[in-house]
Amino acid sequence: MIESASQVQSPDGIGDKAASGYLPPVRALTDSRLAALCANAAYRAFLSYQAEFHIITRRAADRFLRCDWLGAYADAAERLGLYGRVLDGLVVAIHGLMGNRLEKKPIWAAIKAVYSSLITHCNEWEIAESFFNSLTRRVFATVGVNQQVEFVDSDFDAPPTDSPSTVQRAYQGAELPALLSAILTELGFPKERYAELPAASAAAAARLEIKLGGSVARIEMIESIFFRGKGAYLVGSAFPARDGQSLPLALALLHDRTGITLDAVLTGEDDIAVLFSFTRSYFRVETERPYELVRFLKTLMPRKRLAELYMAIGYHKHGKTEFYRDFLRHLDASEDQFEKAEGSRGMVMLVFTLPSYDVVFKLIKDRFDYPKDSSRSEVMRKYRLVFEHDRAGRLVEAYEFEHLRIALNRFRPELLEELQRCAANSVSIEGEHVVIRHLYVERRVRPLNLYLAETDEAAARAVVIDYGQAIKDLAATNIFPGDLLPKNFGVTRHGRVVFYDYDELCWVTDCDFRELPAPTTYEEEIAAEPWFSVHENDIFPEEFPCFLDFRPDLLQTLVGYHGDLFQASAWRRVQTALRAGSVLDIFPYGAEKRLPGKSDSSEAAPQTESLKSKTDER
Repeated sequence: MIESASQVQSPDGIGDKAASGYLPPVRALTDSRLAALCANAAYRAFLSYQAEFHIITRRAADRFLRCDWLGAYADAAERLGLYGRVLDGLVVAIHGLMGNRLEKKPIWAAIKAVYSSLITHCNEWEIAESFFNSLTRRVFATVGVNQQVEFVDSDFDAPPTDSPSTVQRAYQGAELPALLSAILTELGFPKERYAELPAASAAAAARLEIKLGGSVARIEMIESIFFRGKGAYLVGSAFPARDGQSLPLALALLHDRTGITLDAVLTGEDDIAVLFSFTRSYFRVETERPYELVRFLKTLMPRKRLAELYMAIGYHKHGKTEFYRDFLRHLDASEDQFEKAEGSRGMVMLVFTLPSYDVVFKLIKDRFDYPKDSSRSEVMRKYRLVFEHDRAGRLVEAYEFEHLRIALNRFRPELLEELQRCAANSVSIEGEHVVIRHLYVERRVRPLNLYLAETDEAAARAVVIDYGQAIKDLAATNIFPGDLLPKNFGVTRHGRVVFYDYDELCWVTDCDFRELPAPTTYEEEIAAEPWFSVHENDIFPEEFPCFLDFRPDLLQTLVGYHGDLFQASAWRRVQTALRAGSVLDIFPYGAEKRLPGKSDSSEAAPQTESLKSKTDER
């Protein structure tokens, strides 16, 4: 039982003294005793969080084997909310323990010291540090950083616990099909669960040898399975028999009534990076030591930040910690100034960037430009929705930060003037620093409208086709972007179109997709304004081409590949499927990555019966 700061254990005979009307004075806990109690309470709360995190994560294998896709998505949502629920309870407990000493920083420095000693025995020590930071941020709303009460940098130069083993297992000494079969059955699932395992292993071996340009000496695979949506992935690297670089590798598994199938072989850094994209939901992968797992993943994707990799395996709060540390290091090592981000001026968000750092910073304006009429709280709700929802490889992850302190001289004067003019509720100048009370951070991508203006015809045509597919992918997960203008979409370094403007985002099932009524009189035909009734959620897909602002040739390409986007009946069929509980997963690879004989008709890889694409890419 936790002792209260305002109570101590009563001495013997307290009952008799209370009965006589006498009570001894209450002795307050010493600061050191209070610090120890609070540190232990925080550590127990963290252990509780981790235990529940692992319980939810371990359910992923059973969900996959039972094809329980609705349960899998429910687990993903439950795990996302777990951190906040545990932290809420801890904050209440700490308030009760500390009472009027809650904001005494010397006590918090002692709490941190005791807590740091406790987590030296924890395999997830770095996650524990971020958990403590979340607690102190709740208490203090710290502006900038405070090394005294939070882990700005880790307390450990190296992992404090000895690593019992590596996270990967090596396979060698046999023909490649046999090695792949061993990987699939030893790290994956029992042999009897697979459909056509020998044929799939042989096809995968042939594909892998082509990519390596020869035979394989050995394969090193992470021992844990990565689950997301309807897919399961085994991840590692293949080493060529001749001298040369290893090849990142992922084996993509699906499951339907015929059994588990090896659906695709992903090879190379780009394929694996797309699998772990910042536009996709988090994996459920069981690991006792996330530190080692993330560092191994980093060898496969050296261009990815540690922050993105921690987020990819479900540790989004520690991912923010890693991003912030990386950001501070970059500020110390660079001299360029923050400036307005390229692209059209936002009506709701003010966006700026640091040229040498590949992210953008987004602040909600104090007043929205006409005709936007939503509220700050509504915009924040939309960003929260994106965090909690399946991002389908098309919604850019946004990190939410509060109380950032950045040196004043790092801002261009014209940007600083706009920040003060348009976002004074979020930005203030304190001495030689700019303090930003609230913002979102996203990976920087090239705005689609700018990309189309500067690229060649073939590339422009490809991204316009993918733009249409992006809208369909979002629709499959019940997301309608609201504003389809190219300026609200971006192009990643892999040429993939993503969406990043969330203020008008809504559920497909909340929309009323209508055909435009045919005019019955000449006056109706020439009317400048709609002559028929239009309600708030009414959407007329036939009108989309009128305001997309694509060149005529690119608009023709879009209509040729995705003409059903402009048909209200097609959207209504998607609504019907969604309301019936259909789970329409969007997989992180195209048809060219699939093994021979695979088709998109399997139960594990369903497609909408409308809004289909000619590209055959899922």
